[in-house]
Amino acid sequence: MVVLHYTEMEDAASAEARLCDPDAKVSAHYLISESGEVTRLVPEDKRAWHAGVSYWRGHTDVNGISIGIELDHPGHALGYRPFSDAQFEALVPLLARIVKEYDIPRANVVGHSDVAPPRKIDPGELFPWDRLAEYHLCLPKPEKLELGDPFDNDGAFYLALERFGYDISDGHKAVEAFQRRWRPEKIDGEIDGQIRAILFQLLLDRDRGQTR
Repeated sequence: MVVLHYTEMEDAASAEARLCDPDAKVSAHYLISESGEVTRLVPEDKRAWHAGVSYWRGHTDVNGISIGIELDHPGHALGYRPFSDAQFEALVPLLARIVKEYDIPRANVVGHSDVAPPRKIDPGELFPWDRLAEYHLCLPKPEKLELGDPFDNDGAFYLALERFGYDISDGHKAVEAFQRRWRPEKIDGEIDGQIRAILFQLLLDRDRGQTR
């Protein structure tokens, strides 16, 4: 897996200092500054403590199976804004090399909010997942929805959401995380026909082998 984060700190130097501070008990494999400078902080074959309590597709030890990439960014707490082009252009070759070397499927390139929906909202609704998908480095949003409202009730939706990968222990937060990734223009934690259709299409594409 690869998990993408934002630092939610004032600058890259502050973030690097925290990520290298043993007392902070947090670390990541890479930090990418807003200007596009890539710094390796932890060797890829070593565990970094970036995901915290997390879950994805049945795995509860996400730190043990993932590479964490921190993006220098003020986050929601310090003035949320679009990610810089220089930072994105530095992320693409790094991520491309990682997913190729470790044979990571696109479905396992995720945001921190995807693996820890009760606690985290980063990298947030402005992260350009669509641009990343153009490089085949993450799943694209489905272009067409084959079935408008496929689930009989909310319980069926939650089971499908868990099947896709999400921790559904806090249903409202899980729905918010799904929306943040797949329908960022409206994040309210409410299950509606549009997100039901998006989830169904994602599962359908995966079952057809189209999400490798």
